[in-house]
Amino acid sequence: MTSNQDIKQLAAALHWIGGQQVQGTAERFGEVYNPSKGEVSGRVVLATVADVNAAVAAAKKAFPGWAATPPLRRARVLFKFLRLMEENLEALATLISQEHGKVHADALGELQRGLEVVEFATGIPQLLKSEMTENVGTEVDSFSLRQPLGVVAGITPFNFPAMVPMWMFPVAIACGNCFVLKPSERVPGASLEIARLLKEAGLPDGVFNVVQGDKVAVDALLDTPDVQAVSFVGSTPIARYIYERGTANGKRVQALGGAKNHMVVMPDADMDQAADALMGAAYGAAGERCMAISVVVPVGEATANTLRAKLVERLARLKVSHSLDHSAEMGPLVTGVHRDKVKGYIDAGVAEGAELVVDGRDFKLAGYENGFFLGGSLFDHVQPEMKIYREEIFGPVLAMTRVPDYAAAVKLVNEHEFGNGAAIFTRDGGTARHFTASVQIGMVGVNVPIPVPMAFHSFGGWKASLFGDHHMHGPEGVRFYTRLKTVTQRWPGNTQAGPEFVMPNMK
Repeated sequence: MTSNQDIKQLAAALHWIGGQQVQGTAERFGEVYNPSKGEVSGRVVLATVADVNAAVAAAKKAFPGWAATPPLRRARVLFKFLRLMEENLEALATLISQEHGKVHADALGELQRGLEVVEFATGIPQLLKSEMTENVGTEVDSFSLRQPLGVVAGITPFNFPAMVPMWMFPVAIACGNCFVLKPSERVPGASLEIARLLKEAGLPDGVFNVVQGDKVAVDALLDTPDVQAVSFVGSTPIARYIYERGTANGKRVQALGGAKNHMVVMPDADMDQAADALMGAAYGAAGERCMAISVVVPVGEATANTLRAKLVERLARLKVSHSLDHSAEMGPLVTGVHRDKVKGYIDAGVAEGAELVVDGRDFKLAGYENGFFLGGSLFDHVQPEMKIYREEIFGPVLAMTRVPDYAAAVKLVNEHEFGNGAAIFTRDGGTARHFTASVQIGMVGVNVPIPVPMAFHSFGGWKASLFGDHHMHGPEGVRFYTRLKTVTQRWPGNTQAGPEFVMPNMK
């Protein structure tokens, strides 16, 4: 075990403010773990209010010059950043795997999905083109502009240390804003590498800043009047808190919360395809995804029995290993506390009477006995009133809830508190079309288990999975990070003499 003295001597992940790493005024530090080994691998500085204010001040100072920079020049910086990220993908994926625990291939996949948003944001000259109408009245023209907000902030979760920040800041800075990122203190490394590469790409100092920290930093960002908008991805209770506190302080807020994503399997579905899809969607990244499938809803007993048998067979072959084993399919959970929380959900499921078909609680990896591992777990006969059905587990636990028919499946999905993602597996186009039209969910897949939209569409759920009016990235992201201005103009030589005292009309 690492001693307290050893921990104090470990290097700390710092803030990035005004184009350089700084420790700031903080005297508190958090521990960063290697989840595969179950050991502390580093420290992270935890920001004070003064540190947050310094980052916001650096962003505020940089804003006038960056906002005045032509969109094409902003796009060129992002093009250069994109190339630098591609050159450093392997090193970045290794860093993410070591801090988070996800397997190397999954870390590469996360980076790719993030870079797709960078690619989208490089089209900002087109995305910011305005509308114009000539002669709305006699020799009067009208046109619209989308202009940046100012200083904006992003608060991101541990499960995607690179992808979720890249869902936010590329669009924000392409639109002319300056950005302050507060990453999860569990996985600080990727944020600093991103900051370094943005500077190398030519981004002016202060346009992108990083404050490491915990709730102190979050509250400081929500309270300062110099931050105009806040983006958040995380659990529903925190999303609701951030939305309510941020909007109470006059900010524009998009806060993406939790999920309980269902996958409905119809009797006519390809059962092998459905079982393979469930394995990846439920157990990939150890279930630590907001778009993970955590409930499978087979329609009919025969469908349920067939699917159960196929899942049991595949779970027996699931390779769980340390995060740098490139043949691994699933790695450890992020911390020992979170692993124990997931174990507690499995205990609760057993206590409430669900059938634990496959139990992953006792999994140990030879040579990594202290790692934060669980095996994949599968419950059957899960009922809607059970805790493991109602709440987001965020671990490698799949619940099977059987229904007699399609109508019962749709009713089950629609009655859940969350509305993030859902999928249906079927060969019938009419059923699929009805499902996509009637299901009360923000993102829907047809024979696609994790329906995360591409970067040029927008990401977000319904109900308790999203607080705020805008989804993330894509066209919704551009709208979130800009404000609309409409101009109506007439030139002096064409102005009619004398005052008018009636409501203006276009003549």
